[in-house]
Amino acid sequence: MDRDNSIQNTEEQELAEIFRIRREKLTELRKNGADPFLNTKYETNAKSIEIREAFELYEGKEVSIAGRIMSRRIMGKASFCDIYDGYGRIQCYVRRDDVGEEVYASFKKWDIGDIIGFTGTAFRTKTGEISIHALKLCLLSKSLLPLPEKFHGLTNTDLRYRQRYVDLIVNPEVKQTFIRRSRILSEIRAYLDSKEFLEVDTPILVPLEIGASARSFRTHHNTLDMDMYLRIETELYLKRLIVGGMNRVYEVGRIFRNEGMDPRHNPEFTTVELYQAYTDYKGMMDLVEELYKRLALNICGSLTITYQGTEIDMSRWERLSMTEAVKKYAGVDYYEWQSDEDARAAAKAHHVEVGHNATKGTVLAEFFDAYVEDKLIQPTFIYDYPVENSPLAKRKADDPNFTERFEYFINCMEFGNAFSELNDPIDQKERFERQVAQKKAEEPESRAEVDYDYVTALEYGLPPTGGLGFGVDRLVMLLTDSPSIRDVLLFPTMKPLAD
Repeated sequence: MDRDNSIQNTEEQELAEIFRIRREKLTELRKNGADPFLNTKYETNAKSIEIREAFELYEGKEVSIAGRIMSRRIMGKASFCDIYDGYGRIQCYVRRDDVGEEVYASFKKWDIGDIIGFTGTAFRTKTGEISIHALKLCLLSKSLLPLPEKFHGLTNTDLRYRQRYVDLIVNPEVKQTFIRRSRILSEIRAYLDSKEFLEVDTPILVPLEIGASARSFRTHHNTLDMDMYLRIETELYLKRLIVGGMNRVYEVGRIFRNEGMDPRHNPEFTTVELYQAYTDYKGMMDLVEELYKRLALNICGSLTITYQGTEIDMSRWERLSMTEAVKKYAGVDYYEWQSDEDARAAAKAHHVEVGHNATKGTVLAEFFDAYVEDKLIQPTFIYDYPVENSPLAKRKADDPNFTERFEYFINCMEFGNAFSELNDPIDQKERFERQVAQKKAEEPESRAEVDYDYVTALEYGLPPTGGLGFGVDRLVMLLTDSPSIRDVLLFPTMKPLAD
């Protein structure tokens, strides 16, 4: 431990010394009337990636580029430096006789991490390196802290998440993940727009905590002197819009849940929720399958993708009811249970933990969690969920113990949830009230309330509607082969460092 503390103290001392030296350089620049932070604009006309990929179009032509110094080799009257301009790296060749003695002397004092602008001609060195022969140089911003050491980079995972700005500079593959995330969102929007869905925005601050199992973040509105809550879903407001005659709506929205954190969960995350009048959950299955195939092709270039070493075939989607899945993987037949007592006895025999008052539907869902979910590697729809854990889904006409609901799974992860939406206001009111009563029984401090305004909306008439919600972050994990949700969030939630 003493050795570790000694190393840390030495590193902190070295960092403090570098910071001191760079501050002195900044002071000197300001004293000489060359404060880099006074620069407000620099015109560029080319990108490093364009020059490298289409060199024949740029060779011998004058270009202007701006970017960060990533490495430097000072060699008397001529020097080289590598510049990262946000699109890639390119070498800059700087010669004293071309830029002038005064500028060259200044250039030699600049540091790795400084942001510069330069104008010059594109050429290829004797070793074949595409480069820019600088004719003009300008310091645009001073870096007071050093970048991570070249060969070790920023490898500390916790530090990478805390200092994403440095992570993006020194780990180019990280930036590619977030470029792909942006493309995924664009593809989702393009697909839904092509299906005549309308993108909308609904409130993030809501006036009540609903009875759902997810925990809310609570805050207080001073002017109205009332508690408010960060939303845990966008569903109820979007379905109000279906009542209002907006027949196809969707929202890409931030969701907040005051719950645990692990490689698949962050308290702030992004979902897509969409609702379509005059369709059902089977219509939503078709939409999911079509959308995910499109994403695999357009983002990954193939319907077969690899996630953490597992090959996923996005061209084939299995469809199983929950009872079929439990029978297939647990060898238990729901329809052989004559009563809730039979179901609880089956759970005990198979070492599945359930409550002493668990119903057949509850026991079925617990069997699914225990025996099925970790088997669903290839894309699979699991449909017809028990009514006990589906408070917003429409009952099946031929079996009211089940609902027209599905979830879909890939690589043993749940990716989305969909219903034929419950539009019976009487049934909905009763389910909401049971849900709130149950939550308050389990959590006496809960402030959960029934959203009676939503029930009122249903009383005006909600047409038959299919609804779907899916997590964007897990989808990005899948399509970028990222093991943790923190790898696909630019700024994941982190516990503050101790002082």
